[in-house]
Amino acid sequence: MGGFEVIFYQKASGEEPAQEFILSLDNKMRAKINSMISLLEDNGTELRKPYSEHLEDGIFELRVKFASNISHVLYFFVSGKRIILTHGFIKKTQKTPRMEIDRAKIYRDDYLNRGNN
Repeated sequence: MGGFEVIFYQKASGEEPAQEFILSLDNKMRAKINSMISLLEDNGTELRKPYSEHLEDGIFELRVKFASNISHVLYFFVSGKRIILTHGFIKKTQKTPRMEIDRAKIYRDDYLNRGNN
């Protein structure tokens, strides 16, 4: 298949915000997110709505709906067919909050500045 590699962004402190978010979810939502991550690994840049959407400036969002909750995991691509999951959150509104997009950009800059590209 597509052969993309999904990596969890790791802060300098060792925390992995996306992984911690996923582990905090209930089993059904976690299973659904994990299958969506597999879909992302297979399809990479070809994955589109309703599963994935480009937000801005190279930041993308995976959307996973279960019952009335929608989980979002933000990510970006780096060379070598790698996908870096930055963090996740649950929201009930349509529009992704600005602070979440900004957080993904900060995490991306940190990732790249620490020599991960």
